[in-house]
This record gives sequence, C-alpha cells and structure tokens, in this order.
Amino acid sequence: MDSASHPIQDAAAGGSLARRGLMFIMSSPSGAGKTTISRMLLERDEHICMSVSCTTRPPRPGEVDGKDYHFVSQAEFDRMVADEEFLEWATVFGNSYGTPKAQVKAGLKEGQDYLFDIDWQGTQQLYQKLERDVVRVFLLPPSIDELRRRLTGRGTDSEDVIAARMERARSEISHWDGYDYVVVNDDIDACFDKVREILAAERMRRARQTGLIGFVRELMTP
Repeated sequence: MDSASHPIQDAAAGGSLARRGLMFIMSSPSGAGKTTISRMLLERDEHICMSVSCTTRPPRPGEVDGKDYHFVSQAEFDRMVADEEFLEWATVFGNSYGTPKAQVKAGLKEGQDYLFDIDWQGTQQLYQKLERDVVRVFLLPPSIDELRRRLTGRGTDSEDVIAARMERARSEISHWDGYDYVVVNDDIDACFDKVREILAAERMRRARQTGLIGFVRELMTP
C-alpha cells in the first residue's frame, strides 16, 4: 500500500493543517540497505524528497548534476565550508560531501520533508544544529557475515575495498546508540514498513503540527 491510500500517512503528511517539515535521516553501514529503503520511500511517498548534497567525487554513470548530487571541485567545496554554507559535511574515502543550508531551512518552514542518506558524523552535525527537526534512523544488517556477502555480491569492489568497507562498517555500527530508532534489515519489505511507520508517527508530533493551535481554538469556540 502506498502513501496515497494510507489514511494515517495522509493525515501525518499534513492534511489541512499547517505542519513544519522534518529531516529524516537514515544511516547504515554500506550494504545494510539504506539506499534501497531510501529509494522505496521516495517512490511511494510524495511528501518527502531527497536532500541533494554537494560532493567532490566524479559523477557515476547515470547520475545527473543537481538531481543526484551537486558536483563541485574541491576548491569550491572548501570555499563553501569556509563560508558556512553547509549544515553538515564530511570526507569519506577521499571524497567530500556536504548538505547545503539555505534550501533545507526554507523548505522546512514550508512543510517539506527531507530524506538524508548520511553517516553518523553528518547525523551528529545536523542534530547539533537543528535538533527539533531531526529524526534519526539507523539500519543494521542481520549479521556481519550477511553484510560481507552483500558487499561481495555487488561485484563492483576489489577485496581491498571490501575489507576497508567492513572495517568502516564496524566503526559505524558502534554509533548505533546515537539514533532515535534502530531497525534490523533482515527482510527489505518488513524493514521498509517499519521505516514508513516511524516517518508517519514523527509527522504527527504535536510540536510539528504548527496549525494545531488555531484549529483547536476553533473547536473550543462556543
């Protein structure tokens, strides 16, 4: 069932009441499923969009500048860091990634939800700057052996790269307790359902429904 036919999600997405947007962060070690879950969420929920990050890495086949990433030079990225234009930024495997500040802040005020596919360091930075707008979800693999099998099964990385990713995965997993929700991805559909339930509940938080005060006052007026 997609969001268009889900009454709870329809109400949570805003309905007739004004609502402040949220920053929905999904983190996981490489191979644990966050990219797949993110894609499913974007396809089935029209009220959330991907935050488009800046990166210094070259585009991969099929990636579009401005849609998948804003591809910039290292010099331009460094200038943006110096000018404090990022909500968060980090360097991963020799490439820099950052979340532009202005567009996200404007969208949140208008009720736009943003999806973030970032690591624990970026999550910390976002939480420190915009705590009330952030929802943190961490996906775990069912086992380390299964994680290695998934990475090997991609057939895109050398053994050295896989070993580096596994080492990084153990480091990332150690930060699981810095998240609001933790979901074990042993079945992709079941994992997606849990993530969608989290998003629906967070949208209905009283503090995010900015139109509630006026609405309730009308209900109480004789």
